[in-house]
Amino acid sequence: MQFRSTKSEGSSKTPVSFKEAVLRCLPPEGGLYVPASVLDMRQFFLYMDEHTTYPELVATVAPVLLQGELNPFSASRVAESAFDFEPELKQLDERFSILTLYNGPTGVFKDFGVAFLASVVEELTKIGSRIMVLSAARGDTGVGIAQAFYKRRNSIAALLYPSGPIRGLKPETFVPNGGNCIPIQVRGTYDDCQRLVIESINDRPFAERYSLTTANGLNPGRLLPQAFYYLYGFIKLKKVLQGDLFFSVPCGNFGNLISGLYAWKFGMPVKGFVAAMNANDACGEFFRGKEFKARRLISTLSPALDVSVPSNYDRLSSFYEESPAVMRNMVFPSAIDDRTTLDTIARVWKRYGVLLDPHSAVAFAGAERCADQQDMSCGGAHFVVLATGHPGKEAGLVSKAAGAEVPIPEKLAKLQTPGEPLAFIDPQLDALEAAIASSF
Repeated sequence: MQFRSTKSEGSSKTPVSFKEAVLRCLPPEGGLYVPASVLDMRQFFLYMDEHTTYPELVATVAPVLLQGELNPFSASRVAESAFDFEPELKQLDERFSILTLYNGPTGVFKDFGVAFLASVVEELTKIGSRIMVLSAARGDTGVGIAQAFYKRRNSIAALLYPSGPIRGLKPETFVPNGGNCIPIQVRGTYDDCQRLVIESINDRPFAERYSLTTANGLNPGRLLPQAFYYLYGFIKLKKVLQGDLFFSVPCGNFGNLISGLYAWKFGMPVKGFVAAMNANDACGEFFRGKEFKARRLISTLSPALDVSVPSNYDRLSSFYEESPAVMRNMVFPSAIDDRTTLDTIARVWKRYGVLLDPHSAVAFAGAERCADQQDMSCGGAHFVVLATGHPGKEAGLVSKAAGAEVPIPEKLAKLQTPGEPLAFIDPQLDALEAAIASSF
């Protein structure tokens, strides 16, 4: 599989390898990396069944996608090294299933993409080289990246946190203590951290001096492996499917939806995707064929979906540029308000005995709405709802909405341990380099 920039015009730009796309992560001509072409993978995953484990699926699919870069043996090493956890498919009734993606170390779906990225970077880099993985971090994102890259050969994880508390990091993982993590706090917002990551990577002398890449969604090595859990959901369910298959996806920056569209391109027999947004409805008009316009940001009960300008908009737009008519029949937008989110948490608990975090509840409500709209050809279909966060991460809200106690796993409780960064900096490139240099 080769990658091109979303800014490429025709054949004027030469595609790059997966390795180059992962280690460089931003194209020199601008835009974001997307697959230049996609293989039909049906012959490799249609024979799998409910007994196939997640590492087995990854070890089978990855070397076919990445021919010449991962062979079956290296792909097996990557899969076994990355995943001591896997998704779980729970069929609720004839209309709905839930694919739980919070079984990783930090209880969020991002654990899957980050774990694969950390393992594949280790596999693709030469002994003696050193890669610095510079990433914007907030909430538990930083912990997930730090844990995934901990003790990985040749990798340093530099984390940029916005102003505010930092939790869950272990001091023994920091570079001065013999680890490979450099947590840095930026005097500013998360947007300042993201901007600093992009500026650093686009400053080629700086990027080459430290061999910079990122573990944020900018990196195609983060998004591509998220397609694997869509395939996993399908193979677990395919024997009992009677009608069309849909996935309902909580959408903020739209990386998860992009990954699902990749799985469809690989040949997964899916009828469509519900793009479940909260009241911000970031791309609702775009999905309906109108021009994208940034909306005023609204704070909601599903904060990870509070996005005005999605960071993956260029990737999403590239799908529509290739085949707008097809895409309009593949993606169904649905905007869910806070009241509906709370009602959905309560209803799903009462009906199915399943607790949902607010982001997953947005996706469930979107699936219900689509299933009830016969003019969208969703009648009789089966919807797989992506549960992207453990309900314990929003235990107070979920408990109040459902009227039930929310169990909090020990691993999530430990993420609340407060911590301190190695440096405080202004959001400037020279300040970042000084902080990195002083950490060794």
